[in-house]
Formats: sequence, C-alpha cells, structure tokens
Amino acid sequence: MEGLLLVDKTKDWTSFDVVARVRGLVSNELNLRPKNVKVGHIGTLDPMATGLMGILVGKNYTKKAESLSKLDKTYEVEMLLGKKSPSYDMETEIEDVSDIVPENDKVLSVINSYVGEIDQIPPIYSALKVNGQRAYNLARNNIEVEMKSRKIKIYSITEIDYKYPHISMTCEVSSGTYIRSLVDDIGKDLDVGAVMSNLRRTKIGDFKLDENVITSDKLNIEHIKNNLSQLKA
Repeated sequence: MEGLLLVDKTKDWTSFDVVARVRGLVSNELNLRPKNVKVGHIGTLDPMATGLMGILVGKNYTKKAESLSKLDKTYEVEMLLGKKSPSYDMETEIEDVSDIVPENDKVLSVINSYVGEIDQIPPIYSALKVNGQRAYNLARNNIEVEMKSRKIKIYSITEIDYKYPHISMTCEVSSGTYIRSLVDDIGKDLDVGAVMSNLRRTKIGDFKLDENVITSDKLNIEHIKNNLSQLKA
C-alpha cells in the first residue's frame, strides 16, 4: 500500500496528527507496528490553518518528500488590522495597536507591492531550526532569536476584499513562503499592525482541494485504499 493521499486538515489538528492518523490506519490494516510503516508529508500547516495536505505512504513515496515539498502553494488568507502578536496570528497574545482606518487605495497598493520576488523574514514562532533547535521552542522560552531573511516569490494576490478591520485575499506563492510574515509586513506598511486570523491551503502544485478530498477527522482505511494516487517516476 503506497502512494500520495490528499487530506483536508481540519482546525486544531497538527500536521503530525494527520500523519499519525494515516500511519495508524495503514499499520492496522497491514498488521504491522506503526514504526514499520513509512508515512510522510509534502508540507506542514499550522494547527490553526486548514486545507490541503499531501500525505506520502510507503518507502518509495516518502523518498519523494523533499522534491514534492518544493511545489508552489495557494492559500485563502484572512487578516485583522489594528492588532499584532508575537506569532503574527491568533495563537499568541494579541495586542491592540491602532484604530486608524487605512484608505482602500492604500490597502490595495501595499498588498500589491508584495507581488514578485521579495526578501522575507520567517516568524520567530516557526518550526525552522536555529542552532539545532526549533525557533518556536526558543521563542516560548523567551530566548532571543534572530531569523534570517530569504528569497521567496509571491506570484499573485487576488480576490482582495477589504472591509475594515478585515481583509481577505488569495495568494499564490513559492514554497518556503510564510503567509503570517506577509500579513505582519502588510500591517507594518499600513502603520496599523495586522494578524492573520484564518488560513486555508487550496492547492499544492497541480493538486487541488476539491470534494473528493476528505477531512482529517473523517479519515478511514477504505478511503485511504481507494484514494492513494500513483505518481509518475
């Protein structure tokens, strides 16, 4: 039993919860210990985020994780102006920083200025490793962390809807892009602050979130067996 399984991760599940759920179902079906079943993924999502995850089942597929994780991604994003938080989202303490209402033209101009290749600094609250440790573990222990900027690409930002203090938009981006950092940067450029209030991934490369993609809380072995995709070598 091997292949790529598309899953719609529900809110408050971690990406590793999804991997563990698939591993448990497959190992039970094959009458194997979970540690003897190879299961991986092609990109994590934060616990508060929902949407498309690609789960790799079997040794021949987990070996493809590194290359598949470099695929471009598309997200539906919601953000809240006038606030900030250490994690750039709703997962850490939120602080009110401004009640100024930016003009519509300024909001559109700032958002569109990010389309293209840009330098982005990842959030301190991220799974990236700094000196061998996860950045979020250092941040939670109040250890000062210096995150290095890196080149990423934002191919498009569309479907922008602004009704103060809410902004929603759809972003097509390169692998390695942190939408939380994009939201924080937009808030800073508007001089009012911003936090990400919702995130949903709808596309990974050519793989799309559609009605055939089951949510993580409804995963079962029959669905897995019937929906493992075989990729070309």
